[in-house]
Amino acid sequence: MIAFAKRNILLYFRDKATVFFSLLAVIILIALYVLFLGDMTAKGLPDFPAKKAVLTSWFIAGILAVTSMTTTLGSFGILVEDRANKTYMDFYSSPISRANLVGGYIVSALVVGFIMCMLALLASNMYLYVSGESVLSFGKMIAAGGVVILSVLASGSMVLLLVSFFKTSNAFAAASTVIGTLLGFLAGIYIPIGGLPDYIQAVVKIFPVSHSAALFRQLIMDAPLLEAFSTAPVAVKQAFEIDMGILYNINGKKTTPFFSIMYLSATTLLFFGLSLLVMRRKSK
Repeated sequence: MIAFAKRNILLYFRDKATVFFSLLAVIILIALYVLFLGDMTAKGLPDFPAKKAVLTSWFIAGILAVTSMTTTLGSFGILVEDRANKTYMDFYSSPISRANLVGGYIVSALVVGFIMCMLALLASNMYLYVSGESVLSFGKMIAAGGVVILSVLASGSMVLLLVSFFKTSNAFAAASTVIGTLLGFLAGIYIPIGGLPDYIQAVVKIFPVSHSAALFRQLIMDAPLLEAFSTAPVAVKQAFEIDMGILYNINGKKTTPFFSIMYLSATTLLFFGLSLLVMRRKSK
């Protein structure tokens, strides 16, 4: 299984087009933010201390959350391609069991997602340092690494269920484009959740990637928020946190980091279970 996972990882990183398209949604998100979303979001908020640092860290957290899904999605494209080219017939004739083959695809996608997210995290911290903003401490980098692992597991489980239904590369590519386009909205990154209609807010709160974004925001925005709201009432800070998706208001109660961690863990177990069930039924 490890050798098969290594084969998939090498295929992913050797194909520059695959790497590029798995980051395309992130690149588009950065371009839109630089061109007009950043100014639009800033103009929609009142002036307060450290406003630029708060918005920069808010956006970086969203980028990290989206990267966890787009990169695992790109890596699982190898599974779809093998299925479309009937390469799996060669694997089935080898001594490798089907369970090890499936495990190899899953492990390789999770490893790719983790590597790409950690690179994005390091690049983000470097950007904060170069731009003169507060960088993450060693302890928070470790905590952010834990959030990366959890986010990749949750995103990988959802993507695995999705790709189990695709048999052609064209259908997978079309679905990847749609998902990449919608991710920014579904995770409340294009527009802060407080500016969305109630029914869209409900979708954002359910979507697991939103909880990844919330956990990243709680880590990365901690220092800027302390500076921005050092003299403001607690209620004002909490209202801002809910409007920006740092916390979510569900049934009148504010979510906690523990809630988001449990939500992502449950998502991982649920979707991995469903994925394996679907793949087992298809293999009969």
